[in-house]
Amino acid sequence: MSPSCVFCRIVEGSSPASIVDQDLHAVCLVDVNPWTEGHCLVVSRRHVPWWHDLNEDETAALFLMARRVARRLREVYGSEFVCMYARGRRIPHTHVFLVPTEKGDVLDGFFNALEKFQEAPPAMTALRDRESLERTAKKIRG
Repeated sequence: MSPSCVFCRIVEGSSPASIVDQDLHAVCLVDVNPWTEGHCLVVSRRHVPWWHDLNEDETAALFLMARRVARRLREVYGSEFVCMYARGRRIPHTHVFLVPTEKGDVLDGFFNALEKFQEAPPAMTALRDRESLERTAKKIRG
């Protein structure tokens, strides 16, 4: 628990939030600064800045809740896709964005622009050759 963290205060019940779902390890709430109607955050109960530093039970609970709520968002809003985006930088407490999205909306445009950027720069082209890909995989495998 970090008293200066808004998510910690929400988890403990001292700050208001529109709770959608909760369990032993995670809480899902409607984002107060939504990108679209239905934009939710799944927040770890424990104050951990990065999702990959959660323990196994916390990780499983966080992503199972994210899947459960994403399916509900698709049902309720009829969205084609629910974008999932893990954060922790601006508010250093693990949270996963769930944003109902459609082809051509602002979020789709943002990710399409990133993909075009990823495909374009010559410096990134070298990262795509088979040797570079295998070298990267070997580094990650250890």
